[in-house]
Amino acid sequence: MSEIDSELLDILVCPLTRSKLRLEGDELVGQVGSMRYPIRDGIPVLLIEEAKLPEGFASIEEFRTKFKDQIPD
Repeated sequence: MSEIDSELLDILVCPLTRSKLRLEGDELVGQVGSMRYPIRDGIPVLLIEEAKLPEGFASIEEFRTKFKDQIPD
């Protein structure tokens, strides 16, 4: 399990939805939509291209459509 400083975790947000992230094992999970971002060598990788889509989504475009009302411009 990865260790992320609690102060850092307080300011990190999903780059797509801008929602808070929570630590789950070796990933950061977005509050809105549950996109999962890896943590590699203790460093959060907050790139949309590196994120795992939640179950039921085939593409990032499908995710954006579903959560369009919760994604800032």
